[in-house]
Amino acid sequence: MLIVPPAKVLLTGATGFVGSHVLALLRQHGYDVHALVRKPGSVQNATEFVGSLDQPASIERAAAGCSAAIHLVGIIAEKNGQTFHSVHTLGTINVLNACKTAGVKRYIHMSALGTRPNAASAYHQTKWAAEQAVHDSGLAFTIFRPSLIHGPRGEFTAMLKNWSLGKAPPFIFMPFFGEGLLGQSNSFRIQPVHISDVAHVFVEALAKPATIGQTYNVAGPTKLTWREMLTIASEKFRGRRKIAIGIPAWYAKLIASLPLPLPFNKDQVLMSQEDNTCDITPLLKDFPELKLKDFAATLSD
Repeated sequence: MLIVPPAKVLLTGATGFVGSHVLALLRQHGYDVHALVRKPGSVQNATEFVGSLDQPASIERAAAGCSAAIHLVGIIAEKNGQTFHSVHTLGTINVLNACKTAGVKRYIHMSALGTRPNAASAYHQTKWAAEQAVHDSGLAFTIFRPSLIHGPRGEFTAMLKNWSLGKAPPFIFMPFFGEGLLGQSNSFRIQPVHISDVAHVFVEALAKPATIGQTYNVAGPTKLTWREMLTIASEKFRGRRKIAIGIPAWYAKLIASLPLPLPFNKDQVLMSQEDNTCDITPLLKDFPELKLKDFAATLSD
């Protein structure tokens, strides 16, 4: 199944970090984009359909006439009545059902690296449940599991910059969640990926029938510990290294369970205490044109 311009593509999450880059690339390629948005006037260069994932009829209206759908919506924290289950799992089921009702045949899904049935975090557990719904949908699907995404307009990149420049708590040092009693070590590695590489695979998969039925891990070429990554960031944004100090993960999990206005949650602590790396060979096999960008070389605001 080959989806080529000027085919219509339903896009959820178009106003978000990943979605804004995917939308721009879809339009650059000549696709006609139907964007599901909460508020009118949220995006440019797309036909807007006002609605949300908990309003199936609005998704069906947005999907009407589309040949493919790219579903990107996700949350990293539960708030304002939105839970991981309601957004990741139930929201995905609503999108899948709307696609089937509207006659959409091709479906591309954003999951997350580390997704598995026995995951420690509710974030990954609900992402896994969503993947199972995709598998059972009967649609011609492709699933991507990106690692930590960095790049222009990204919250993660902005956070690294603010930490480096002392513009965000804890101001005087670069924090990470560490192992052991004192938390000053963290051997777990991450494999950050640039937003342009993520957008590339989502859009190019439309014209690659070989990707149908496949699940790909999407990560950059370099594996780093949190301390190594923070060092790179501080040298980039500050011009010199800034001290990185570990916050004991056991303590962070404890206070995250309290009703306090914290910049992190229990799931984020849990996910920091495991490797978030992968084998990218299958990705490069089916996307041979992809030249993955190195974190240190491309980190910017």
